[in-house]
Amino acid sequence: MNMTALLIGLGPLLGWGLYPTIASKFGGKPTNQILGSTIGTLIFALVLVLVMGLKIPTGMNFVYALISGIGWAAAQILTFKAFELVGSSRAMPVTTAFQLLGASLWGVFVLGNWPGLTNKIIGFVALAVIILGAYFTVWSQDKKPADASHLKRAVGILAVGEIGYWLYSAAPQAGSIDGMHAFLPQAIGMVLTAAVYCLFNRQNGNAFTQAVSYKQIISGFFFAFAALTYLISAQPNMNGLATGFVLSQTSVILATLTGIYWLHQTKTKKEMVVTMIGLVLILAAATVTAFL
Repeated sequence: MNMTALLIGLGPLLGWGLYPTIASKFGGKPTNQILGSTIGTLIFALVLVLVMGLKIPTGMNFVYALISGIGWAAAQILTFKAFELVGSSRAMPVTTAFQLLGASLWGVFVLGNWPGLTNKIIGFVALAVIILGAYFTVWSQDKKPADASHLKRAVGILAVGEIGYWLYSAAPQAGSIDGMHAFLPQAIGMVLTAAVYCLFNRQNGNAFTQAVSYKQIISGFFFAFAALTYLISAQPNMNGLATGFVLSQTSVILATLTGIYWLHQTKTKKEMVVTMIGLVLILAAATVTAFL
Protein backbone atom coordinates (compact mmCIF):
# COMPACT_ATOMS: atom_id res chain seq x y z
CA MET A 1 0.00 0.00 0.00
CA ASN A 2 1.56 3.34 -1.01
CA MET A 3 1.35 6.50 1.09
CA THR A 4 -1.14 8.22 -1.25
CA ALA A 5 -3.54 5.26 -1.07
CA LEU A 6 -3.20 5.14 2.72
CA LEU A 7 -3.92 8.85 3.13
CA ILE A 8 -6.99 8.63 0.88
CA GLY A 9 -8.09 5.48 2.72
CA LEU A 10 -7.97 7.39 6.00
CA GLY A 11 -10.19 10.17 4.61
CA PRO A 12 -13.29 8.53 6.14
CA LEU A 13 -11.48 8.49 9.49
CA LEU A 14 -11.59 12.29 9.48
CA GLY A 15 -14.89 12.76 7.65
CA TRP A 16 -17.09 10.16 9.32
CA GLY A 17 -15.11 10.40 12.54
CA LEU A 18 -15.76 14.13 12.95
CA TYR A 19 -19.21 14.31 11.30
CA PRO A 20 -21.30 13.18 14.31
CA THR A 21 -19.28 15.29 16.74
CA ILE A 22 -19.49 18.44 14.59
CA ALA A 23 -23.22 17.91 14.04
CA SER A 24 -23.70 17.53 17.80
CA LYS A 25 -21.48 20.55 18.52
CA PHE A 26 -23.49 22.85 16.25
CA GLY A 27 -26.58 21.62 18.07
CA GLY A 28 -30.19 22.01 17.12
CA LYS A 29 -32.75 19.27 16.80
CA PRO A 30 -32.63 16.30 14.38
CA THR A 31 -34.60 18.46 11.92
CA ASN A 32 -31.84 21.08 11.87
CA GLN A 33 -29.06 18.49 11.75
CA ILE A 34 -30.47 16.41 8.90
CA LEU A 35 -31.53 19.43 6.81
CA GLY A 36 -28.19 21.18 7.03
CA SER A 37 -26.01 18.11 6.60
CA THR A 38 -27.94 16.89 3.54
CA ILE A 39 -27.76 20.34 1.93
CA GLY A 40 -24.01 20.30 2.55
CA THR A 41 -23.77 16.87 0.94
CA LEU A 42 -25.76 18.04 -2.09
CA ILE A 43 -23.51 21.10 -2.56
CA PHE A 44 -20.44 18.85 -2.36
CA ALA A 45 -21.95 16.39 -4.86
CA LEU A 46 -22.85 19.16 -7.34
CA VAL A 47 -19.30 20.54 -7.20
CA LEU A 48 -17.92 17.02 -7.74
CA VAL A 49 -20.11 16.46 -10.82
CA LEU A 50 -19.07 19.81 -12.32
CA VAL A 51 -15.35 19.38 -11.62
CA MET A 52 -15.17 15.73 -12.70
CA GLY A 53 -17.60 16.10 -15.61
CA LEU A 54 -19.61 13.10 -14.36
CA LYS A 55 -22.74 12.01 -16.21
CA ILE A 56 -25.88 11.88 -14.11
CA PRO A 57 -27.40 8.37 -14.24
CA THR A 58 -30.81 7.96 -15.85
CA GLY A 59 -33.75 5.57 -15.63
CA MET A 60 -33.74 2.90 -12.93
CA ASN A 61 -30.11 3.62 -12.06
CA PHE A 62 -31.16 7.11 -10.99
CA VAL A 63 -34.08 5.64 -9.00
CA TYR A 64 -31.85 3.11 -7.21
CA ALA A 65 -29.38 5.83 -6.25
CA LEU A 66 -32.25 8.08 -5.10
CA ILE A 67 -33.62 5.27 -2.90
CA SER A 68 -30.13 4.80 -1.52
CA GLY A 69 -30.02 8.45 -0.41
CA ILE A 70 -33.51 8.25 1.07
CA GLY A 71 -32.43 5.23 3.10
CA TRP A 72 -29.37 7.00 4.46
CA ALA A 73 -31.28 10.16 5.43
CA ALA A 74 -34.02 8.18 7.20
CA ALA A 75 -31.39 6.22 9.11
CA GLN A 76 -29.44 9.35 10.00
CA ILE A 77 -32.55 11.03 11.40
CA LEU A 78 -32.94 8.09 13.76
CA THR A 79 -29.24 8.23 14.62
CA PHE A 80 -29.57 11.91 15.55
CA LYS A 81 -32.46 10.96 17.83
CA ALA A 82 -30.21 8.38 19.47
CA PHE A 83 -27.58 11.12 19.97
CA GLU A 84 -30.18 13.09 21.94
CA LEU A 85 -30.76 10.12 24.22
CA VAL A 86 -27.25 8.83 24.94
CA GLY A 87 -24.76 11.09 23.12
CA SER A 88 -22.72 10.43 20.01
CA SER A 89 -19.87 8.71 21.89
CA ARG A 90 -22.19 5.88 22.95
CA ALA A 91 -24.43 5.79 19.88
CA MET A 92 -21.69 5.70 17.22
CA PRO A 93 -20.09 2.35 18.18
CA VAL A 94 -23.55 0.76 18.33
CA THR A 95 -24.65 2.03 14.93
CA THR A 96 -21.27 1.04 13.47
CA ALA A 97 -21.74 -2.47 14.86
CA PHE A 98 -25.25 -2.68 13.39
CA GLN A 99 -23.97 -1.52 10.00
CA LEU A 100 -21.18 -4.10 10.05
CA LEU A 101 -23.69 -6.81 10.97
CA GLY A 102 -26.11 -5.72 8.26
CA ALA A 103 -23.47 -5.49 5.55
CA SER A 104 -21.97 -8.87 6.48
CA LEU A 105 -25.29 -10.73 6.62
CA TRP A 106 -26.39 -9.16 3.31
CA GLY A 107 -23.12 -10.25 1.77
CA VAL A 108 -23.43 -13.83 3.05
CA PHE A 109 -27.07 -14.56 2.30
CA VAL A 110 -27.56 -12.51 -0.88
CA LEU A 111 -24.17 -11.93 -2.49
CA GLY A 112 -22.63 -15.30 -1.61
CA ASN A 113 -19.73 -14.00 0.45
CA TRP A 114 -17.79 -16.17 2.91
CA PRO A 115 -17.80 -19.30 0.71
CA GLY A 116 -17.16 -22.55 2.54
CA LEU A 117 -18.00 -23.73 6.05
CA THR A 118 -14.75 -22.53 7.64
CA ASN A 119 -15.23 -18.97 6.39
CA LYS A 120 -18.82 -18.94 7.64
CA ILE A 121 -17.81 -20.17 11.10
CA ILE A 122 -15.04 -17.56 11.35
CA GLY A 123 -17.39 -14.88 10.01
CA PHE A 124 -20.20 -15.55 12.45
CA VAL A 125 -17.77 -15.69 15.37
CA ALA A 126 -16.49 -12.29 14.22
CA LEU A 127 -20.07 -10.96 14.18
CA ALA A 128 -20.53 -12.18 17.75
CA VAL A 129 -17.35 -10.32 18.69
CA ILE A 130 -18.73 -7.15 17.07
CA ILE A 131 -21.86 -7.43 19.22
CA LEU A 132 -19.70 -7.95 22.32
CA GLY A 133 -17.57 -4.94 21.39
CA ALA A 134 -20.67 -2.76 21.00
CA TYR A 135 -21.89 -3.88 24.42
CA PHE A 136 -18.54 -2.90 25.95
CA THR A 137 -18.71 0.60 24.44
CA VAL A 138 -22.03 1.37 26.15
CA TRP A 139 -21.25 -0.37 29.44
CA SER A 140 -21.91 1.84 32.44
CA GLN A 141 -20.27 1.50 35.85
CA ASP A 142 -23.13 3.22 37.64
CA LYS A 143 -26.30 1.77 36.16
CA LYS A 144 -29.07 4.31 36.77
CA PRO A 145 -32.61 3.27 35.73
CA ALA A 146 -33.09 6.41 33.63
CA ASP A 147 -29.81 5.87 31.77
CA ALA A 148 -30.65 2.21 31.15
CA SER A 149 -34.05 3.21 29.75
CA HIS A 150 -32.50 5.80 27.43
CA LEU A 151 -29.91 3.29 26.26
CA LYS A 152 -32.56 0.66 25.46
CA ARG A 153 -34.53 3.21 23.46
CA ALA A 154 -31.41 4.37 21.64
CA VAL A 155 -30.36 0.82 20.73
CA GLY A 156 -33.88 0.09 19.46
CA ILE A 157 -33.86 3.27 17.35
CA LEU A 158 -30.43 2.44 15.92
CA ALA A 159 -31.53 -1.12 15.11
CA VAL A 160 -34.45 0.23 13.06
CA GLY A 161 -32.11 2.76 11.46
CA GLU A 162 -29.96 -0.09 10.14
CA ILE A 163 -32.72 -0.76 7.56
CA GLY A 164 -32.00 2.67 6.07
CA TYR A 165 -28.26 2.20 6.12
CA TRP A 166 -28.74 -1.18 4.46
CA LEU A 167 -30.74 0.50 1.69
CA TYR A 168 -27.97 3.07 1.30
CA SER A 169 -25.47 0.30 0.57
CA ALA A 170 -27.69 -2.23 -1.19
CA ALA A 171 -29.86 -0.10 -3.51
CA PRO A 172 -27.04 0.91 -5.91
CA GLN A 173 -26.10 -2.77 -6.22
CA ALA A 174 -29.51 -3.41 -7.78
CA GLY A 175 -28.42 -1.39 -10.81
CA SER A 176 -25.24 -1.09 -12.80
CA ILE A 177 -24.07 2.14 -11.16
CA ASP A 178 -20.80 2.87 -9.42
CA GLY A 179 -20.55 4.93 -6.25
CA MET A 180 -19.06 8.00 -7.90
CA HIS A 181 -21.95 8.37 -10.36
CA ALA A 182 -24.51 7.49 -7.69
CA PHE A 183 -23.30 10.29 -5.43
CA LEU A 184 -25.44 13.17 -6.79
CA PRO A 185 -28.79 11.32 -7.00
CA GLN A 186 -28.08 9.92 -3.53
CA ALA A 187 -27.62 13.47 -2.26
CA ILE A 188 -30.88 14.52 -3.94
CA GLY A 189 -32.68 11.67 -2.17
CA MET A 190 -31.13 12.78 1.13
CA VAL A 191 -32.29 16.38 0.75
CA LEU A 192 -35.80 15.36 -0.31
CA THR A 193 -36.14 13.10 2.73
CA ALA A 194 -34.83 15.81 5.04
CA ALA A 195 -37.21 18.39 3.57
CA VAL A 196 -40.26 16.14 4.00
CA TYR A 197 -39.22 15.29 7.56
CA CYS A 198 -38.80 18.96 8.45
CA LEU A 199 -42.14 19.91 6.88
CA PHE A 200 -44.01 17.44 9.07
CA ASN A 201 -41.99 18.03 12.26
CA ARG A 202 -42.38 21.61 13.42
CA GLN A 203 -42.76 21.08 17.17
CA ASN A 204 -39.49 22.95 17.69
CA GLY A 205 -40.08 25.59 15.02
CA ASN A 206 -39.48 25.78 11.31
CA ALA A 207 -36.09 24.22 10.54
CA PHE A 208 -36.02 25.98 7.16
CA THR A 209 -35.80 29.40 8.85
CA GLN A 210 -33.52 28.53 11.78
CA ALA A 211 -29.87 29.59 11.48
CA VAL A 212 -28.54 26.41 13.10
CA SER A 213 -29.84 24.38 10.15
CA TYR A 214 -27.47 26.22 7.82
CA LYS A 215 -24.53 25.92 10.20
CA GLN A 216 -25.03 22.17 9.84
CA ILE A 217 -24.10 22.47 6.14
CA ILE A 218 -20.49 22.30 7.36
CA SER A 219 -21.13 18.91 8.97
CA GLY A 220 -22.53 17.76 5.61
CA PHE A 221 -19.23 18.62 3.95
CA PHE A 222 -17.47 16.26 6.37
CA PHE A 223 -19.89 13.42 5.58
CA ALA A 224 -19.54 13.99 1.83
CA PHE A 225 -15.74 14.15 2.04
CA ALA A 226 -15.73 10.79 3.83
CA ALA A 227 -18.09 9.21 1.31
CA LEU A 228 -16.00 10.44 -1.63
CA THR A 229 -12.64 9.34 -0.22
CA TYR A 230 -14.11 5.94 0.62
CA LEU A 231 -15.30 5.51 -2.97
CA ILE A 232 -11.82 6.38 -4.25
CA SER A 233 -10.09 4.22 -1.64
CA ALA A 234 -12.21 1.15 -2.49
CA GLN A 235 -11.14 1.18 -6.15
CA PRO A 236 -8.88 -1.75 -7.16
CA ASN A 237 -5.99 0.54 -8.13
CA MET A 238 -6.02 2.14 -4.67
CA ASN A 239 -6.73 0.06 -1.52
CA GLY A 240 -9.44 -2.23 -2.87
CA LEU A 241 -12.85 -2.87 -1.34
CA ALA A 242 -11.77 -4.99 1.66
CA THR A 243 -8.91 -2.79 2.86
CA GLY A 244 -10.80 0.40 2.03
CA PHE A 245 -13.75 -0.81 4.10
CA VAL A 246 -11.58 -1.63 7.12
CA LEU A 247 -9.79 1.73 6.93
CA SER A 248 -13.14 3.54 6.80
CA GLN A 249 -14.30 1.81 9.98
CA THR A 250 -11.50 3.46 11.97
CA SER A 251 -13.82 6.49 12.00
CA VAL A 252 -15.70 4.98 14.95
CA ILE A 253 -12.65 5.55 17.17
CA LEU A 254 -12.41 9.26 16.35
CA ALA A 255 -16.19 9.71 16.60
CA THR A 256 -16.25 8.10 20.04
CA LEU A 257 -13.20 9.89 21.44
CA THR A 258 -14.16 13.35 20.14
CA GLY A 259 -17.63 12.84 21.60
CA ILE A 260 -16.08 12.08 24.97
CA TYR A 261 -13.41 14.79 25.05
CA TRP A 262 -14.83 17.56 22.84
CA LEU A 263 -18.50 17.23 23.75
CA HIS A 264 -17.72 16.23 27.36
CA GLN A 265 -19.77 13.04 27.25
CA THR A 266 -17.89 11.88 30.31
CA LYS A 267 -16.96 8.33 31.26
CA THR A 268 -15.20 6.97 34.34
CA LYS A 269 -11.69 5.55 34.01
CA LYS A 270 -13.06 2.00 34.11
CA GLU A 271 -15.71 2.85 31.48
CA MET A 272 -12.99 4.33 29.25
CA VAL A 273 -10.91 1.16 29.48
CA VAL A 274 -13.92 -1.02 28.68
CA THR A 275 -14.94 1.31 25.82
CA MET A 276 -11.48 1.13 24.26
CA ILE A 277 -11.52 -2.67 24.51
CA GLY A 278 -14.92 -2.63 22.79
CA LEU A 279 -13.64 -0.42 19.96
CA VAL A 280 -10.63 -2.69 19.42
CA LEU A 281 -12.92 -5.74 19.29
CA ILE A 282 -15.21 -4.07 16.72
CA LEU A 283 -12.32 -3.05 14.47
CA ALA A 284 -10.53 -6.40 14.79
CA ALA A 285 -13.69 -8.34 13.94
CA ALA A 286 -14.46 -5.96 11.04
CA THR A 287 -10.99 -6.67 9.67
CA VAL A 288 -11.62 -10.41 9.83
CA THR A 289 -14.97 -10.17 8.03
CA ALA A 290 -13.51 -7.94 5.29
CA PHE A 291 -10.81 -10.44 4.36
CA LEU A 292 -12.78 -13.69 4.47
